[in-house]
Amino acid sequence: MRNEPMIHTLPARLRHGLILGASALALAACEPDGSFDGDLRHFGRTGFDTSAAARQATAARPAPDARGVISYPTYQVAVANQGDSVTAIAARVGLNAEELARYNALRPETTLNRGEILALPRRVTEPAAGSTTPGAIGGERIDITSIASTAIDRATGTQSPAPAPTATAPAGPEPTRHKVARGETAYSIARYYNVSVRALADWNGLPADMSVREGQYLMIPVAAATPPAAAIASAPGAGSATPTPPSAAQPLPAETPPAAAAPTATPPAPDLGATRTQASAAGKMQMPVQGAIIRPYVKKKNDGVDIAAAPGTPVKAAEAGTVAAITKDTGQVPILVLRHDNGLLTVYANIDAPTVAKGARVSRGQTIAKVRASDPGFLHFEVRDGFESVDPMKYLQ
Repeated sequence: MRNEPMIHTLPARLRHGLILGASALALAACEPDGSFDGDLRHFGRTGFDTSAAARQATAARPAPDARGVISYPTYQVAVANQGDSVTAIAARVGLNAEELARYNALRPETTLNRGEILALPRRVTEPAAGSTTPGAIGGERIDITSIASTAIDRATGTQSPAPAPTATAPAGPEPTRHKVARGETAYSIARYYNVSVRALADWNGLPADMSVREGQYLMIPVAAATPPAAAIASAPGAGSATPTPPSAAQPLPAETPPAAAAPTATPPAPDLGATRTQASAAGKMQMPVQGAIIRPYVKKKNDGVDIAAAPGTPVKAAEAGTVAAITKDTGQVPILVLRHDNGLLTVYANIDAPTVAKGARVSRGQTIAKVRASDPGFLHFEVRDGFESVDPMKYLQ
């Protein structure tokens, strides 16, 4: 892994207990013969093996334009030539080298791998068809062999308005971009998105040791189109088979209609008050901010959900409770914890300017902080039953 500047990513810094969990995971991955079982497919000697889930074909990464730029509707990346530095790519696409390096957690003088991608911090205008640029990559394509899925989309934040594109985006779906968090590896990211690590490496020009850095942007490969199943044809001269009517497989049940004069029972009116009480008892909480879930709950990987929200958005208490703690992570970013009457805790992170104090009683929907400035802007929200995290979506309305 290169010795590059590190960019804090919130979920990896929320709990000190994560260090103990990582140690246990590393020990669990050790084989009796001393080898390392990186993807834990032999964990527990149960015979459980998930490797077949990532062996479907993926599409090839689209060819870049003459400057080495691949353009999608919501983002662009630049592909490096052999020996390219960040400064060289910045000059080729018309961006500031310091800005491009900082956005990708690199230094301007860093030399890149052949085929490695850099995320562009703002959109550059696509060249007209047929134009060329010195030092371009041309129609180079990288061979791909495995699968892909979905993940976190890029938020535009407060960037300048993008100029209108003048070239057509690559055919097929737009690949999801993933920003590498502290402690993540190419293997863990590939398993999270159910893709082959080889495909992930080919799409992003990763080195032979598959190393990634915190703050690096990766494109998640898209799956190749699956050919339709072949239709079953009838033999020459024979007609198509006639489907069996549903009634021939099982007779309809006998019906016994009530007598015409028989009184119809009227159900009692529902007790709406009791219904509301039951809903409250079930632990239904309100969303602390309104937005899309950009990172779902995964036990021991992401112990909450990340909800997209613009910086400065008010953060609401998901349920009435008491402020149990207001602390800060290693990056001095506040973390607020509420204790609720039903024994649950809710955790709010990636926030700024808490408006309540420890020990204060807060009501459901009360503003307790605001979303911190980040790219993308989001709130990290957890629900905990004691020390154990639970899926917040089971409690949110």
